[in-house]
Order: sequence, then C-alpha cells, then structure tokens
Amino acid sequence: MTTATIDVVDELVGVRAGDALDALRRRRPVTREQLQASYDALFAPVDDTAFPLTERLLVAAFATRSTADDATARFYADAAHAADAERAAIVLAEASATATAGPFGAYREEGLRAESTDGRRFEPGTCAREALGARLTAALAHAHLLTFRPREADGADQARLLEAGWSPDGIVTLSQLVSFLAFQQRVATGLRAIAATQEVSA
Repeated sequence: MTTATIDVVDELVGVRAGDALDALRRRRPVTREQLQASYDALFAPVDDTAFPLTERLLVAAFATRSTADDATARFYADAAHAADAERAAIVLAEASATATAGPFGAYREEGLRAESTDGRRFEPGTCAREALGARLTAALAHAHLLTFRPREADGADQARLLEAGWSPDGIVTLSQLVSFLAFQQRVATGLRAIAATQEVSA
C-alpha cells in the first residue's frame, strides 16, 4: 500500500500554503496531523485483508454522497470510480437515491422518547443487491445506519454483517471508516464556510 502525500482536507477545501485557512489550521497542528494520519491508516493500510481498499473506497463514496454532493463526496466518488468503475456507478446511484439529512432514530430512554424522529432508511434495490453482493450491500446498509441512525445500531446489525461475510476486525474498521468520514466531511464543510465568509468580508 502507498502512503498519502497530500493533506486531504487541504485538498478538499482548497487550502494553499500561507493563506488564511492554512494559518488557521496550523493553530491546531496535532488535530491537523491526526486527521491526516487517520486518513492514511484507513486508505493506505498496511494490511487490508479484512476490508479491501476498493471496498473502503466504495463505502466512502456511498457514505459521503448520501449525505451531500460536495467536494468530499466528489473526491471519494472519483477514487471509487478509478478503483472499480462498474460497482462505483451502482453505489453512487444507490447513494443519490437514498440521500437525506439526519440524524434519525428512536431513543430508548424514557425521558428522551419524545425527541425520537423517523426518516428515510436504506433499502438497496434487487439489481444493486445482485451486482454488489451480500458483503458490500451489508456494508452500505451499516454505513447508512451509522450515518443517519447511530442510536439504533446494536448487536443485531453486527450479526447481519457477520452473516454477510464480515469478520470482527473488518466490522471494526468499517465502523471506524464511517465515523472518520462523517468527521472529515464536517471539517471540510466548516472550513469552506469560513473561506466563503472571508471572501464576502474582503
């Protein structure tokens, strides 16, 4: 596996050395380095046996596109397409069809039940299931669950992944990937908003 040579968030936002956003990010060097290190660990892994890189890119394309059609989503869509154009087209179509805003889910706690909300659930079409297979389809469903209904994730969801062929190590990495993507996408969105504000006030 190769190691990333660019700062991906800088690439997503359009940060340039010496500009205002670069200066802002340099105020938190540890956070900046750790965010990039997390990307490298997930997308340039030493060993991807439990969760192959191509599958990681496909899940990333799905998770980010189902949230927003932004620079982060386009970045992973391009990477997934380069890795597996046929499956990427299917995954992106499924993501666009199920795109929504959240989070949703039902609280189990007595005092919070009134705050429960319901929304779109991911249900892949028959053609997608046949083309992607049980393993990848289960990964997409898990990604959608963690992205939009995290409070509903439980042992039954993990059991479905195991039945679809996922190992415990693969499930852990899959969950880490989805969590990382959500954070990365929010960081990039926030920095772009700051950049837009600076442009308006300039």
